[in-house]
Amino acid sequence: MLRKLFQTKAAQGDVAHKASAAGPVIAWHGAGRVAWSPRDTVSLTRTGFAANPVGFRAVRMISEAAAALPLILQDNHARYDDHPLLSLLRRPNGGQGQSELLEALYGQLVLSGNGYVEAVGGAPDQNGAPLPQELHVLRSDRMRVVPGADGWPVAFEYSVGARKHRFAVGDVSPICHIKTFHPQDDHYGLSPLQAAAMALDVHNSASRWSKALLDNAARPSGAIVYKGYEGQGSLPNEQYERLVSEMESHHQGARNAGRPMLLEGGLDWKPMGFSPSDMEFQKTKEAAAREVALAFGVPPMLLGIPGDATYANYQEANRAFYRLTVLPLAQRVTAALGSWLSHHTGDALQLSPDLDQLAALAPERDAQWARVSAAPFLTDDEKRALLGLPPRVTQGGDADG
Repeated sequence: MLRKLFQTKAAQGDVAHKASAAGPVIAWHGAGRVAWSPRDTVSLTRTGFAANPVGFRAVRMISEAAAALPLILQDNHARYDDHPLLSLLRRPNGGQGQSELLEALYGQLVLSGNGYVEAVGGAPDQNGAPLPQELHVLRSDRMRVVPGADGWPVAFEYSVGARKHRFAVGDVSPICHIKTFHPQDDHYGLSPLQAAAMALDVHNSASRWSKALLDNAARPSGAIVYKGYEGQGSLPNEQYERLVSEMESHHQGARNAGRPMLLEGGLDWKPMGFSPSDMEFQKTKEAAAREVALAFGVPPMLLGIPGDATYANYQEANRAFYRLTVLPLAQRVTAALGSWLSHHTGDALQLSPDLDQLAALAPERDAQWARVSAAPFLTDDEKRALLGLPPRVTQGGDADG
C-alpha cells in the first residue's frame, strides 16, 4: 500500500528531489581513513596479547611476578602458618596449584579488567558456614553481570556457546568478582588493552608492513647501472647472463662477504639505503611499543625496547615495576580474595603478599625495619603494627601490651 502511494505521488510530480549544493565538489576517495581493530575483549586479547610480542610479554611478566609472591594469612591476633584456607590456596583444584590459579586470575584481570573466581562448595562446618572445596578461575569474556532493580548484581551468567549457567548471589556469593577502576561502567573494569588499543594497532601494522616489505618489495643493497658503451642502450643477452652468473658465484653468500667487485666499462655501482621515511617508520614502531608498555605499567627496558639500559637503571626499573605495578595489583586481588573467603568461614581474615620475602624490595624493607626499630617512643606492638605484624601473644593467650 505504501509503495503504491509513493509511486502515485512520484507519478504526479509531488515528490521533491533534494540534493546538497556542495555535492558536485565532494572528492570521493577511500584512502586516508584509519582502520582500527575491534575493541571487544576477545578481539583485543587476540590482537594485543596473542598477536603482539610487547603485550604478550607485559601480561606474562605481570601475572607471573604477582603469582609468585608468597602469601600470608592473619587476623587481628595471630598469623597462621597452617589454615584450611591456606591449604585450599595451595591446592585450589585437581588441575592447578596456587601459582597456576593466581597466574590465570591475574592474566584475566590484566587482559580484560575483570577477574572471576568460582567457589565449589562442600559440607558446612561446625558453625554452619559452607567451606569451599575447590576454586576455579572463569574466563571473563564468557561472564555477564546481571544487575538487580537497585543496580547491584543479583547473579552472574556464564555462557559457553549456546549453554548458560546462572550463579545466584545470596548471602555468600559463589563468585568473587575482582575488577579494575572504570570511570564509565558500574559493573565491569577497564582493561589496559583498551587504553593501549591505538598503540597496539600501530605496532601490529608496522610489523605487517615490515613483513610485506621483505616479501614483496625488499630494498636491495645496491644497483648496477649500465651507462651505455659504444652506442649500445642495454647489455647484450650474453653479457647480461655472464654478469648475473659472476654475481651469484663470486659476490653472494657468507664466504664472499666484503669481496671487491670489478666492473667493466659502462657499468656503475649505486648503493641503496633506507630513506628518511623508512627510518622514521621504525621510530614510530618503537614509540608505539613504549606506549603499550606504559599502559601496562612495565618499564620499557624490561621488555627489551631500545633505550638507555645500564645495570643501575635496570635495577631501579625492576624495583619500580614491583612497587608501582605488581604490588598494587597483588594487594588488591589478595585483599578481595581474603574478604570473600572470610565470608565462607565466618572469620575476619586478611590475605596479603609477604613483603619481607620479596627480593626486589629488600633494600626498602631493610630501611623500614631499621627506622621502626630505632624509634624508642613506640611500643613493641606499635612497631609490629607498622611492619604489618599482629600483636605478640603471651603464654596466657592474650596480646602483650
